[in-house]
Amino acid sequence: MTDTLLVAKNLTKRFGGLAAVNDISITLTRNTIHAVIGPNGAGKSTLTNLLSGDIRPSAGSVHLMGHDVTGAAPEKISRTGLGRSYQKTNIFLPLSVWDNVHLAAQSRAQHALRWLSAATRFESTGALTTRALEQAGLHQRSQAIAAALSHGEQRQLEIAMALATQPQVLLLDEPLAGMGTAEAEKMIALLQALKQDHAIMLVEHDMDAVFALADQLTVMVNGQMIASGSPAQVRANAAVQAAYLGEEH
Repeated sequence: MTDTLLVAKNLTKRFGGLAAVNDISITLTRNTIHAVIGPNGAGKSTLTNLLSGDIRPSAGSVHLMGHDVTGAAPEKISRTGLGRSYQKTNIFLPLSVWDNVHLAAQSRAQHALRWLSAATRFESTGALTTRALEQAGLHQRSQAIAAALSHGEQRQLEIAMALATQPQVLLLDEPLAGMGTAEAEKMIALLQALKQDHAIMLVEHDMDAVFALADQLTVMVNGQMIASGSPAQVRANAAVQAAYLGEEH
């Protein structure tokens, strides 16, 4: 059975007179990929930022792992069990793959009053790092410098950094953007593997990938939800076809 890990109800974010997100509700469950699609400016990234705490909602609520985290700081939401990636890859380019992930792992294995101790001394942090690299398929690239990685590998690294924080929920903002066919196939396989232990919200424009991955779909246009359901239900929705997908889908 799937577990409900995140529940957002009636989320709204206004910027002056503009409602970037208007009365959106979404539920994320373990072993499920819930894709959020829509044209540019639909409010997808704003919704992601509301769930992660990067911006505060104007109205509505967010419950994560049974805790009310509405309006909480991103670090509190992260510690409650949420990890995310961004549209623009957010990694430390001069550092090695290992060091990038190890820095993320340190946030979950803090050792008070040991500021002068070498971070590599702490076995629990190293174990988190190794596991995250293995999950993301980067264990053989651990000593490579992040700037030398391919675009697809850099996206894998960002996911590995999120995994090192031990999240239950993953919010992934366009993880396949800019990838060629081979890299996209590798990322799709990674996401399919990760959903076995996580609830995943996927924001993505690659419709082939979306329909290959998604268990549930939500379609947003102009900050509003116009449809939500299984991929087959959404594909057959006349309003979605007219607003976004087109007849070929």
